[in-house]
Amino acid sequence: MNYHVLTLFPEMIEQGLHTSILGRAMEKGILSLKAVDIRDYTEDKHRKADDYPYGGGAGMVMQAEPVFRACQAVQDSIKGKKARVIYTTPQGRVFDQTLAEELSREEDLIFLCGHYEGIDERVLEEVVTDYVSIGDYVLTGGALPAMVMIDAISRLVPKVLSNEASAEFETFHDNLLEYPQYSRPEVWNGKPVPKVLLSGNHDRIEDWRKEHSILRTRKRRPDLYKIYQDQEKSVSEAK
Repeated sequence: MNYHVLTLFPEMIEQGLHTSILGRAMEKGILSLKAVDIRDYTEDKHRKADDYPYGGGAGMVMQAEPVFRACQAVQDSIKGKKARVIYTTPQGRVFDQTLAEELSREEDLIFLCGHYEGIDERVLEEVVTDYVSIGDYVLTGGALPAMVMIDAISRLVPKVLSNEASAEFETFHDNLLEYPQYSRPEVWNGKPVPKVLLSGNHDRIEDWRKEHSILRTRKRRPDLYKIYQDQEKSVSEAK
């Protein structure tokens, strides 16, 4: 998987993603990351990439031409088909595990990070394939959402995680939240680990985990629990 991040703050991307699991995957060549400074593609001698918005209003808007040139340069560097260009914006489709799985099957992904009051609409219409949000709130820029999505997507790329099962059987698998997890010591602060997890009976352990995934989802995420119920009903009716 090759990530290309178009941003005004490349150092933020580089510092945030070259660590831990993703950093090791990059060292092994499983992932690659290139943060592209949009300012490198402006003709302004001061490397200015923004200007006042037409029609007035607060803040500045990123100009179309530097963004277009940066995106075009990245697309030209990619062999094969054109890569999807993901614009991080609260106006887009909400990012979820299903979309993460879909994007993890791509060879190259381009993330376009806005800043200030956004990017000139004309270039968005020209280059963007996917408008994606990480939630209904506004941040100072698109770098953090891009980093969140890259982290979630990368975990699903083969060989990134040392334990491949970790990516498959966890929160949001089958629209259920992950079951409670425990480690040593066996008793902490007067609270023991559930006995079934110490039994060595894998069938009983799996049943316990499934039961507690369902209970946790019903309590914490009734929206997901409703989806889970509907899926179970559909499966039952199909039999």
